[in-house]
Amino acid sequence: MRWQGWLLSGVYTVPSESPRPRPDYAPNPAQLSPYAKVIDMTSAAALPSRFRLVPMRPRDPGEEGRAASSLELFFDLVFVIAVSIAASHLHDTVTAGHLGEGLAKYLMIFFAIWWAWMNFTWFATSFDTDDWLYRVMTIVQMGGVLILAAGIGPVFADENFLILIIGYILMRVVMIAQWLRASLHAGRARRATVIYACGIGIVQVLWVAWMIIDDRMMSTLVFLILVLAEVAIPVIAEARGTTPWHPEHITERYGCFTIIVLGESMLASANAVFGAFEDSEDIVSLVSLGVLSLIVTAAMWWIYFWPPHHRAIGGLGGSLAYGYGHYAIFAAAGAFSAGVGIEVDSQLGNSAIDPDLATFMVSVPIAVFVLGVWMLAIRPSAGGVVNAIVPICAVLVLCDPLIPIPTFLTTFFMVIIVITLVGASPKGDKSSTGAEVRA
Repeated sequence: MRWQGWLLSGVYTVPSESPRPRPDYAPNPAQLSPYAKVIDMTSAAALPSRFRLVPMRPRDPGEEGRAASSLELFFDLVFVIAVSIAASHLHDTVTAGHLGEGLAKYLMIFFAIWWAWMNFTWFATSFDTDDWLYRVMTIVQMGGVLILAAGIGPVFADENFLILIIGYILMRVVMIAQWLRASLHAGRARRATVIYACGIGIVQVLWVAWMIIDDRMMSTLVFLILVLAEVAIPVIAEARGTTPWHPEHITERYGCFTIIVLGESMLASANAVFGAFEDSEDIVSLVSLGVLSLIVTAAMWWIYFWPPHHRAIGGLGGSLAYGYGHYAIFAAAGAFSAGVGIEVDSQLGNSAIDPDLATFMVSVPIAVFVLGVWMLAIRPSAGGVVNAIVPICAVLVLCDPLIPIPTFLTTFFMVIIVITLVGASPKGDKSSTGAEVRA
């Protein structure tokens, strides 16, 4: 493989022939052409320096066989720690009867988690060199995630954001350094890399200033403004100097993170059910809840991986919608585990919120997850039947509190969605029949 040849020789190598185009993905010529000279690794400038550093050049967006690296998967693990801690505090806060406060803090914290992860992920698909400096800087970012995770408790306890902001800014400062390093050999993408670095730096200064605001209303308003400023940076940068992204690689990264978050939800749900066995004599209802939770989690996985996600990354607009839309998908997947724990506490009589609200804490995250996946990936690749049944069943999931059996209707409608997807294939899928495509 090419990367093995690089590791042995200390230089990049490229195949003698151009990669064969994939039948289901046609790279955007406007995206590829600016990097034709930059991606040529045969020049002497591509040789590692005396510090064994590789020039951080734009990666080929049409590269075949591009997959998530072991470093990227390792990087994801610390983010799951942060998601798990945030979901745990959401569970405790809502169970104590503070539903609005718990949701608001969870969504604020999850923005910091998601945004830092997403920025690294898109940078890596464009400029990953995998040399020692890139690895060290990535590990420093992982340390920032752990600091952020340590600051989640104080946020929920007394609204102290200091530790969380320190961890977040550390991650973002490392990204500034990464973008500046990329700017040295970015070619026509250099303007975008500089805008990223400058934009991130300015907003981090504003985050420090945000912490000194005492008024709650003003603090909330400024927080929302800073969130808009953060998400505007890629829009401005990419509009003035596009960086290359690899559709299959980036969507695989999103899929890997989805699996890890769903796995965390499954673990937390199982722990909540198992831990309740010692405090309840109604074992049947707890076992039923555990079984239904497993089925629902499996259905969420099935639904997410049914469509070909890489087709949604077809241009700047589609890429932004796909990337930003995953905030709701990831946050919902993380909140699902908290919802199961809240439902268990409600059954045991240990919850201060209404039993119907406890059930909604399970059904709402599932409905948000399914609708998010449908809008971003399923809808463009599905026929009329799938595009009718999936959103309808997702909305009907919200009817779950109407019956006395927790999560039964949720499970029923999720199974209906899966059965529908089994009977239909995405448009353009080689394995689909004409009938399946029309479905």
